[in-house]
Amino acid sequence: MTNEGKRAPTIRAIDLFCGVGGLTHGLAQAGIDVVAGIDIDPACAYPYEANNKAKFIERDVNELSGSDVADMISGADISMIAGCAPCQPFSTYSRSGRSNKRGEDWQLVEIFGKLVKEVQPDLVTMENVPQLLDHPVFHQFLKSLAGYSVEWSVVQAVRVGIPQTRKRLVLIASKLGAAGLGLAQDQQRAKTVREAIGRLRPIEAGQSDPNDRLHVASRLSETNLERIRHSKPGGSWRDWPVELQAACHRKSTGATYPSVYGRMSWDEASPTITTQCFGYGNGRFGHPEQDRAISLREAAILQTFPPKYKFVRPGEPVKFSVLGRLIGNAVPVRLGEVVGQTLVEHASQYFQKAGAGEAG
Repeated sequence: MTNEGKRAPTIRAIDLFCGVGGLTHGLAQAGIDVVAGIDIDPACAYPYEANNKAKFIERDVNELSGSDVADMISGADISMIAGCAPCQPFSTYSRSGRSNKRGEDWQLVEIFGKLVKEVQPDLVTMENVPQLLDHPVFHQFLKSLAGYSVEWSVVQAVRVGIPQTRKRLVLIASKLGAAGLGLAQDQQRAKTVREAIGRLRPIEAGQSDPNDRLHVASRLSETNLERIRHSKPGGSWRDWPVELQAACHRKSTGATYPSVYGRMSWDEASPTITTQCFGYGNGRFGHPEQDRAISLREAAILQTFPPKYKFVRPGEPVKFSVLGRLIGNAVPVRLGEVVGQTLVEHASQYFQKAGAGEAG
């Protein structure tokens, strides 16, 4: 194969448990053709299709057959299955708040593995919480990857250009070979909250930007307004006058939760964006400067969604609980892009070698 005849391989993928499309959007930015996203949540349909050139399929992944998936990703040089099985059973928050009983979400990792085993795509990537490594279901998932070269690592979000202290488990598997599967985590300076959201229009608690309905902040009670006025960036409720401190905080057990009712710091990364990120009392989700919690748009940008990413149909109401869940549960777009770039480079190496072999 001559240099003129070289071309990048086409990679066709399906995104299981796709949510609003964070992983899909990132993979697409890297040059991967994601043809469809599958999720059981109907609230994901509009944002997924409004921002991605892929079809949203509202379906329980448990009901998919291997042939369903194989048909969707056929016809390209390289086939791929991607996804992030819902991770609530593995999170520290979940395990501290409810029993360790195995639930349906736990089984979704097994279903992911079952589909991979049936379809045998060329490439597989899975993103999840680091705690998954400590559970037998992860090692069972690895068994479904027999015949693949497999790499996994716990990724520090700030080291791949995400302005969050989030940590995620990223697994990449390939039938093409082992070269180039490791995810690059650059030792670059962490992107800050200021760089991410510092230019957005100032708004007050309970107010929205007239030009962007998603740039809206939840209301605050008079007490919480007083509390946030006394809050310092990077500080805690310990900065408040005693009369503003909640009784539960003054107990010895409350001392272990210093980040609740906290402000973010302009020149640091944000904390992990959760499904409750729109609430000032739910973590260090206070705006660094304005007397309010971060807006839904700010949360989405900290998750590295583009500033114009559409989450709500025109005319539909903005619901904090729904959109907070969708944004907090999303795979950061930038993480999807870094994974996609790794896979494209890996596949290109293989493709060029194969072409050189044909030419010889």
